[in-house]
Amino acid sequence: MSDSKQLNNFYALQVRQTRESNFIKQVKEYGFDFFYKLYFPMRKLDLRKKGKIKAVSSAMFPGYVFLEVEDADSLSECLRTFRKIDGFERFLISNTQISPLRSRDLDIILKFILIGPVLEKSQVIFDENSRIVVLHGPLTGLEGYIVKVDRRKKRAKIKLDIYNDSLFIDLSFEVIEKVKP
Repeated sequence: MSDSKQLNNFYALQVRQTRESNFIKQVKEYGFDFFYKLYFPMRKLDLRKKGKIKAVSSAMFPGYVFLEVEDADSLSECLRTFRKIDGFERFLISNTQISPLRSRDLDIILKFILIGPVLEKSQVIFDENSRIVVLHGPLTGLEGYIVKVDRRKKRAKIKLDIYNDSLFIDLSFEVIEKVKP
């Protein structure tokens, strides 16, 4: 993580689900986005429909956009701007109690932001006790947060606690067969 990332503050915004990308586009049209950056992490999932598998990108945190600002004093300006934009609901914890992401919450969100705008599948193997072992990808370091593994759908459900709320997120994986000696 770069030093500038450690100095900046990150906040979570709640926006209308399915309107996240449109919200970010409208913020850019207002021309204030040089004061801050908005992030909307996506993930790739394989969906099976009528026996056919199709890769799709979907929101990692539906209804949430993450805001990075260098100066927390600019939050009131951000709030004024965001209120004018269709789809904005609120800052978390609330518009009157805007609170930055801290400690483990921030580490997890930064992990996903730094990977890139779309999280690819993780590469995994299963050990002799049928436990998932992550070799590479977004699930790396999150093994302790995995609450369910669906081998057929090739998804791992992770439980994250953001602002003392639990979120469950599915991430895709592909099984890499161990090479036998």
